[in-house]
Amino acid sequence: MVLYNSCSMNEQPLKEDIFQILRILASADYCTQRDLAHSLTFSLGKTNYLLKALANTGLIKIRNFSLGNNKIKKVKYILTQKGLEQKVHLTLYFLQRKEKEYLELKQELEKTKTDINTISNDVSIEAGSIRRVV
Repeated sequence: MVLYNSCSMNEQPLKEDIFQILRILASADYCTQRDLAHSLTFSLGKTNYLLKALANTGLIKIRNFSLGNNKIKKVKYILTQKGLEQKVHLTLYFLQRKEKEYLELKQELEKTKTDINTISNDVSIEAGSIRRVV
């Protein structure tokens, strides 16, 4: 199951979801599916689906363990080397995308400022009439 190789617009949100899960798993010592779902505002079902898909692609390992004598099964999600590499790849991808968005917004802002200055230098509206500003 390939989750992230394509760059189509339909898969963009999926890439972001995967990146967010990998980011949290890389920084958290222990978190449950419920913790992940709450942090990312995903449904528990979506979180479960993505974690299983990440495990199937080898990006994470799922380990069962129990705490103490109560024998309640706990699950730990461990980022694999492949998962860490994918996290780095996705981090670079998103940084490049954000930088491109920033530069486009900066360019648009400069154009808007220029347009406003041009308009305000050419025309002044005073009491319903238009006069030229010298």
